[in-house]
Amino acid sequence: MKKKKVVRFDFWLNPAFNAHMDALEDIEHVVCSHDDQDQENLAAFQDAHVYHICAARDEVPAQWWVTEELLKQAPSLLCASSSGAGYDPIDVEACTRHGVLVVNQSGCNADSVAEHALGLLLSVKHRIAESDRVMRAAAYTTREDLMGNEIRGLTVGLLGLGNIGRRVAHLAKAFGMTVLACDPYLTAEEISRRGATSVSLDELLARSDVFSVHCPRTPETLNLLDATRFGAMKPGAVFISTARGGIHDETALYEALRDKQLSGAGLDVWTVEPPARDNPLLSLPNVTATYHTAGVTHEARRNAAVMAAQQIEAVLRGDSAPRVVNPEVLPLFRERYNQLFG
Repeated sequence: MKKKKVVRFDFWLNPAFNAHMDALEDIEHVVCSHDDQDQENLAAFQDAHVYHICAARDEVPAQWWVTEELLKQAPSLLCASSSGAGYDPIDVEACTRHGVLVVNQSGCNADSVAEHALGLLLSVKHRIAESDRVMRAAAYTTREDLMGNEIRGLTVGLLGLGNIGRRVAHLAKAFGMTVLACDPYLTAEEISRRGATSVSLDELLARSDVFSVHCPRTPETLNLLDATRFGAMKPGAVFISTARGGIHDETALYEALRDKQLSGAGLDVWTVEPPARDNPLLSLPNVTATYHTAGVTHEARRNAAVMAAQQIEAVLRGDSAPRVVNPEVLPLFRERYNQLFG
């Protein structure tokens, strides 16, 4: 019997992924290299059943994103599996048209990202990163020049209350913060069960001392936070994003910080990653910047590897996948699966 085939490129994965996949005798695990010729790599895709792709869009050359063009060259592909919670390099609508299941590893890094979001907030309000830069530059004057603020008693507004947002809500409450949330996919009752008070986006903007983004990047959220919405935020608010670059307009954010509409920002995600050294946001002392590393912890990466390997095995066994992005494709996916494997 012909083996089922999983293809991926040689991006960094926790060894747990290879250990799981290589132990499956009826599944072939092929690792391609971006250094090889495209035609050589395409040959591996022509009879592949699963493509496990790096979730970081700027770490995947555009020709290896899951697009209409690539799908046409992979006629046996049944599943596009993202290595993380996000799936930016995957055209979900194209996959649905082709009967290809899209799965992710949502929840794999929720604790890590939530902790990082709170870390960014503490860094901005207590001026931790700013103080570190002053010390290393030997630019110290007085401690009072680096005086920060407590976060206890502040109101944090969460845009999105999924796996990560609900953990941020829990941590924020431990710090004595009031938690508001806006999530159009959840009822007010469910938002309450997850530890927040449901409000509209306009109210979230107006009432939040801290505005933290935890929604996916989609056509609906692209450039959602523009100059108008930054202008509608509570004066002196802090902006935090550990979600995806492109949800907020970086130029508009810079102007809101420059003009003191906002008092600071903690940014882990960028429109282009890594950001250019001359990105204006990096010139501001009240911005704490990180390299999209919120979810890059040993624990989160192992979780992602194990979850992905187990889910891929389930898909190829014909079992239910626990984290499906496009459930509407399931009837066509099952039809194609049965045509291939009976």
